[in-house]
Amino acid sequence: MGDEGYRRFLSRCAEPLLKVLPPGSEGMDFGCGPAPLLASILEEHGHKVELFDRFYFPKNRFPEKNYDFIVATEVVEHLSSPGDELPKLWAQLRVGGLMALMTKLVISPERFASWHYIRDPTHISFFCAETFHWLARKLDAELKFVDIDVIFLKKSGVHSE
Repeated sequence: MGDEGYRRFLSRCAEPLLKVLPPGSEGMDFGCGPAPLLASILEEHGHKVELFDRFYFPKNRFPEKNYDFIVATEVVEHLSSPGDELPKLWAQLRVGGLMALMTKLVISPERFASWHYIRDPTHISFFCAETFHWLARKLDAELKFVDIDVIFLKKSGVHSE
C-alpha cells in the first residue's frame, strides 16, 4: 500500500519504533491524514493501530483508552495548543509506552527566518531540540532523538502524567 517515497520517509519513524515495540502492541496514529500509511506499516508487523484525525477521519471519535504507543508524524507543527494537546496524549500512554513524534526542528534563530517549513501556513507551532528536552522533563519521560526529526518519548513510571 502507498507510494514508495512516502513509505521511505515514514520508515525513519517506523523502523526504530518496530525495533522496540513488544509484539502485538496497541497504538494510535494521531493525525494520520487521508492515507494512514504509517498505521498500515505497523499493522503489517502485527500491531493494532487506531486512527484519529480531526479532518480526514472526523467520524472517529477521539479514543478514550490507553495505548502502548502513539505516533504523530508531521502533526505537532499543526497543533494550535501543543502544550495542552501533547500532555493529553501522554496521559493515554501505558507505563512503558512510547510517543513517537516526527517534525522538522528549528536549528537556529538565524536559519528560522529563511526556513522553508515556516512557509506552510498550516505550520503554526515550531520546535527545537531544547523544546523536547523541556517536554521530557515536564512529562518525566525518557527522551531519544532517533533521527534528525524523529523523537521518542518513553513513559517510564507511574508519576509520568
